[in-house]
Amino acid sequence: MSRLWADYTPATISPPNVTTPGAGPFPPLMGRCCISNNLPFSDRSASPQLLERYVVFDKGRVVYAITSAPSLFNGNRSTPGQAPLETSQMFVLAVSWVVCIGVLHNAVRPQNNHNNIQHQIVSFITVMMWAVSSIFLLPLAASALPSFHYSSNHVPAYDYIVVGGGTSGLVIANRLSENPDVTVLVIEAGGSVYNNPNVTNVNGYGLAFGTDIDWAYESVNQTYAGGAKQTLRAAKALGGTSTINGLSYARAQVAQIDAWEKLGNDGWNWDSLFPYYKKSESFQIPDAARAEAGHMTWVVEDHGLNGPLKTGWAYTQANTSVPVTLNTTLQNLGLEWNPDINSGYMNGFSVMPTTADQTANVREDAARAYYYPYQGRKNIHVKLDSLVSKLTWKSGCETPTAEGVVFSSNGETFTVRAKREVVLSAGALVSPLLLELSGVGNPAILKQYGIETVVDLPTVGENLQDQLNNGEAWTVAGNLSVTGGQTYVAYPSFSQLYGNGSSTVASQLKSSLPAYAAQVAAANGNATRASDILDFFNIQYDLILNDELPLAELLFFNSAGSWASQYWGLLPFSRGNVHIGSPNTTAGGLIDPKYFMLDIDTSIQTQASRLARQTLHTAPLASFVGSELRPGANVTTDAEFAEFLKASYRSNYHSVGTTAMMAKSKGGVVDPAAKVYDAGVLPFQVCGHLTSTLYAMAEKVADAIKADQHESRIKHAPWTL
Repeated sequence: MSRLWADYTPATISPPNVTTPGAGPFPPLMGRCCISNNLPFSDRSASPQLLERYVVFDKGRVVYAITSAPSLFNGNRSTPGQAPLETSQMFVLAVSWVVCIGVLHNAVRPQNNHNNIQHQIVSFITVMMWAVSSIFLLPLAASALPSFHYSSNHVPAYDYIVVGGGTSGLVIANRLSENPDVTVLVIEAGGSVYNNPNVTNVNGYGLAFGTDIDWAYESVNQTYAGGAKQTLRAAKALGGTSTINGLSYARAQVAQIDAWEKLGNDGWNWDSLFPYYKKSESFQIPDAARAEAGHMTWVVEDHGLNGPLKTGWAYTQANTSVPVTLNTTLQNLGLEWNPDINSGYMNGFSVMPTTADQTANVREDAARAYYYPYQGRKNIHVKLDSLVSKLTWKSGCETPTAEGVVFSSNGETFTVRAKREVVLSAGALVSPLLLELSGVGNPAILKQYGIETVVDLPTVGENLQDQLNNGEAWTVAGNLSVTGGQTYVAYPSFSQLYGNGSSTVASQLKSSLPAYAAQVAAANGNATRASDILDFFNIQYDLILNDELPLAELLFFNSAGSWASQYWGLLPFSRGNVHIGSPNTTAGGLIDPKYFMLDIDTSIQTQASRLARQTLHTAPLASFVGSELRPGANVTTDAEFAEFLKASYRSNYHSVGTTAMMAKSKGGVVDPAAKVYDAGVLPFQVCGHLTSTLYAMAEKVADAIKADQHESRIKHAPWTL
């Protein structure tokens, strides 16, 4: 018997055209026994939208899962996408949205005959099992993905292969599969977490950390921050890190997206991206009572109402006067109320929306938004628990062009070919490793591991940027206590952080940029020229001196007995890298963010810490605040703050830039049309949270791929996917 390959997905199928025992190559031991998600027994001819499975039984043993290959029942054993099967060993098990069970010996129920004894037997078994399944099994149905197999020597080709079923990958796969004439394969290292309470809990940030769905990448020792390693969280799950992040929905700033075009990315600016922010979004407008109680405001024209991704505020959003007190306090410090931080202008204070389904009161991740509602499409297949090890390349091409991928699953290795495109969307910490394992990168690094250079591109894995995250805490004075979601966020600008010292700091920073660029270039072995880094830094400098652009983010929380603030500089100048640590796997990648490498990052983090302290000591909030627990009132000088920050920081889990989208001459890895799309292509950090921009970017990319603009694909990138 041929071994078969897992995780074909289509859930909606046509019934097999079998009307007589013995039809096709299979023995006359077949039966149909389906329990739909809403009827005890259903016939597709009567209800064409039901998600059903068809089962073949051989002596009571279920041996094979089938969805969309009715021609197998008609004697065709070479159906595209299906391996030849040994008929004596064939059987079927249905697992998604329906539960099928039962055995029929020596009979096949005619397709539309409801009066024979076999149908009565099937109906009886089905009704009984439906009663049981409705109690025990149907809550699991939405998350159950069907299991399919290909033989190791017969793996079908797909039009598109998406490497990584995460935030960007699932958006692109969804949009490409809207065309029923193309086939899409998504390869994901993790599994489905649809019913995982550590994922679904809208107030459960951090519950999934350290569990089996957390990659928990470990950095190398951080030279500029005391030598300790850092853990970088990322999800090993369908839906990617959108399944474990903080649910924050905050877009970037207009000027920041416009700056992408200055780096050689024609057509990438706010005006071109804003429609895709809206296209991806289904903003849930809260009722007036909830909005008033939670102090939620928005500008409806800036939101999409019909996209796949639900945004808004969870029903567990706190009902409290805290945001009113915070707002008055921050106004006294020069930060005004911002009615909608997703309008493209973020400066000020607001109650931030989230990626939550307010009706179900669960997290809205990429899989819930872009995959599960569409898993019935026959032309999108998801391969879970499968790890891609490298790309394969077409032979005879003047420009190296990806042909497919090699991946492992259940101890076996497979190669699958893309007829049109490979979309690499494995994340900022993994996509560059896959490129290096495939021969794209710095020849000096590839040579260490015996990898032949296909494309000489030293900037792969460079330009890694992550934000620093620190926190402070105080006791609570009085009886003030808050429960529920608290998404209170302040976005101060450069001048609001530095106050009267702004001009002095700006002048010092400008004069330091050449030395900073030289330091970064030396640290990466001149993989990127200092002059190119300086050009990059000058653009970033102009951005942060723009008073409308926020330079830091401060979150405020209250719980029984304490106040807390978390904060981070939004646009770090320090640049690190990530490279392979093995010749044949992405495991053990050498991640070096180089936190605190450049003094300006320490300075910005210090000013954010000071502003958090100042906020808690300013009226009217000060009357509800007791003593400072961390860092302690004795920490006052720049040196003392730097010591505290370096001893207590963590990664903000916002890695970007490792496959930067910009001109190759400026250190770019991909061009505006190359097919690597995840957080790695962002040339520098965004002022909001990454998720919203990644959804929008992937929507825009999907449209570009569907337009099939081959003539404009290769502009700066020295290869194409």
